[in-house]
Amino acid sequence: MEGSNKILWYEQHAMNWNEALPIGNGRLGGMVYGQAENERIQLNEDSVWYGGPRDRNNPDALSHLPRVRSLLSMGKVKEAEELALLALAGTPDSQRHYEPLGDLLLNFEHSSKAITNYKRELRLDKALVNIQYNCSGVRYNREIFASYPDQIIAIRLTASMEQSISFQMYFERGHSYNLDELVALDSDILMMRGKTGGENGIVFRSGIKVIAENGQVSTIGNRLIVKEADTVTLLLSSSTSYRYDQPEKECIETLIRASKKSYNLLLQNHIEDYQSLFNRVDLELGDQNNKRSLPTNKRLELLKTGESDEDFLTTYFHFGRYLLISSSRPGSLPANLQGIWNDNMLPPWGSKFTININTQMNYWPAEVCNLTECHQPLFDHIEKMRGPGRKTAEVMYGCRGFTAHHNTDIWGDTAPQDLYIPATIWPLGAAWLCLHLWDHYAFTGDLAFLKEYYGTMKEAALFFVDYLVETPNGDWITTPSVSPENTYILPNGEKGTLCEGPSMDSQIIYALFSNCIQASERLNVDERFRGKLRTIIQMLPQPKIGKHGQIQEWYKDYEEAEPGHRHISHLFALHPGREISPRTTPDLAKAAKITLERRLKFGGGHTGWSRAWIINMWARLQEAEMAYNNLLDLLKSSTLPNLFDNHPPFQIDGNFGGIAGMAEMLIQSHTEEIHLLPSLPKAWTHGSVKGLKARGGFEIEMKWENEQLSHLSIISTLGGECIIRLNPLQQKALVENQKVQLRKLGENLFSFHTDTGSKYTFNLG
Repeated sequence: MEGSNKILWYEQHAMNWNEALPIGNGRLGGMVYGQAENERIQLNEDSVWYGGPRDRNNPDALSHLPRVRSLLSMGKVKEAEELALLALAGTPDSQRHYEPLGDLLLNFEHSSKAITNYKRELRLDKALVNIQYNCSGVRYNREIFASYPDQIIAIRLTASMEQSISFQMYFERGHSYNLDELVALDSDILMMRGKTGGENGIVFRSGIKVIAENGQVSTIGNRLIVKEADTVTLLLSSSTSYRYDQPEKECIETLIRASKKSYNLLLQNHIEDYQSLFNRVDLELGDQNNKRSLPTNKRLELLKTGESDEDFLTTYFHFGRYLLISSSRPGSLPANLQGIWNDNMLPPWGSKFTININTQMNYWPAEVCNLTECHQPLFDHIEKMRGPGRKTAEVMYGCRGFTAHHNTDIWGDTAPQDLYIPATIWPLGAAWLCLHLWDHYAFTGDLAFLKEYYGTMKEAALFFVDYLVETPNGDWITTPSVSPENTYILPNGEKGTLCEGPSMDSQIIYALFSNCIQASERLNVDERFRGKLRTIIQMLPQPKIGKHGQIQEWYKDYEEAEPGHRHISHLFALHPGREISPRTTPDLAKAAKITLERRLKFGGGHTGWSRAWIINMWARLQEAEMAYNNLLDLLKSSTLPNLFDNHPPFQIDGNFGGIAGMAEMLIQSHTEEIHLLPSLPKAWTHGSVKGLKARGGFEIEMKWENEQLSHLSIISTLGGECIIRLNPLQQKALVENQKVQLRKLGENLFSFHTDTGSKYTFNLG
């Protein structure tokens, strides 16, 4: 399969976790090491978290809020920050954290010295890991996948010679005190039992069943032993008390249901389900090249030395889609900081849902890459946050509606997280998340969905109707807040982070209010509330240009302590917002460009997710070469051997942000028009893409040669007017196409009527 750009492959097993290959069905995940003699599959189940729900809202917040605001308005930043860390921090200060499920270990009767012709691969087109090797004259093969329809991980062991498969198998979970029991329920079933720590910790179970063809299967102690089998199928399931009253019963029943199906049927069900999502989109960049015959890690190393490999970028794009399908499916929790893949009992940042950029970035590719179902777990989690968020709004701030800060956890905790003043006191988390609700509607036109979730958007907006404070000059601002997670310098040299009216806050609130206004109009509800929002939105501070020609980050034009900071919060209005664009706000777009240049000049983009955000921003500015160069930098500096994003350490947001940036380079639809190839770099002189979605319910297929469109097809799922932007060279051929009645709306802008479900094809060559 070296000829495919939908494959990752290696000539050796994983030496560490960052080289292992991920599998997942949204809820259940594994990292496959592929060792011939001692296989390790590190396991995760998305609901294995430490502890149960808690009320961490600070009971002293509301009584001290006026004093914090007063200190900030007087410029007494340090006093305000000291009081805020006491009165506005969560009690206790940290939310629950994610934990691994454990490890599945298989010890084979092989000699490592006898292993030859080894190959390990991940088939992105089938979501299938395959490991092959020779040992003592026998060719061994392993197939491993995580099935969404059957809710199991399946492992198929085969050999070229009968009676050649012998191994011992068991579970581990770090140190033995991290699980309660590992027992044999029968001669062919092992069960791992445990409960996470903390009050009301989560009970978890994981079972594995062996189905052997010939040979002997037995258990001794807590080891399951297979001797001299021809073929072996292992089925693994897991359940927790988060979803089930009797997780072990559910675990066993899942195994029994799956074991009644043949392995081929399980594999077929898995591939058909996965491909129903994955095959919606395809991408080809440049020519196939002889580098496909090289292992993935070597291609990545060559890219880092400066060799071009556009075909490898295509693989990276497909891998990102694979990860989203594998870590976020209906019924699962949303993708967290690491998707679902984590091997640490206390992972970096708790592997929670960080909602001041990271969780949102995870879902940037969902709609444009035609994976709208994968967006649903985020919507479900937002609903889970509404109850806790109402209490946080009322108890801590005396406000209606619901709010959240810069993190949330499995229980929808909305109280402030950490004692880290640059990030902790920032009540915009729920507001930003709710923008995803409108974005889903903008792409799908699903009016029933909008009706269902309008109340959520309204409650997020209602919080700011109460929380905003009017300044002496009539602006309505947030206070206290921060510009995540940056530090400013006062004229007297004092540094601060807590502030009044950071630019990002006004930009998010502007977007949220705008979405609520449009939603209430579409649904013909809440005219009075709509009017209230229209009044307030006019009083929000608009993006300003600062003394360096940059977009101003704070309400006052402070100097930055770290001009190369990883967060670029004040460009929210450029991306993912839509207030700033080169055509509608050229002065602000120029200032946004200066902002990015300053960030990069001083070392910005040094984390994977930050570099990914920068790609999207350059794409929105239609700076194709800058977007492309930063995409290369993401791969060169922030990508691990298994193509996981490296913060460092691993965070999955860079993978998702990176492929979203690639999509933004090919198609943009945030300004109520479809702009085709808006940021096409010279390296992508020819290529093709199909299945990308545009807002308004349009699905795009296009080919281009010498940087110009040669074929364009548009499927309209909703009907109505389709507005497209083309460059002058593309227009002549388009206008000469007699099959569609075009109207010219302006320079480079055309419109035509579409019928629901119809496909419109333009041959532009």
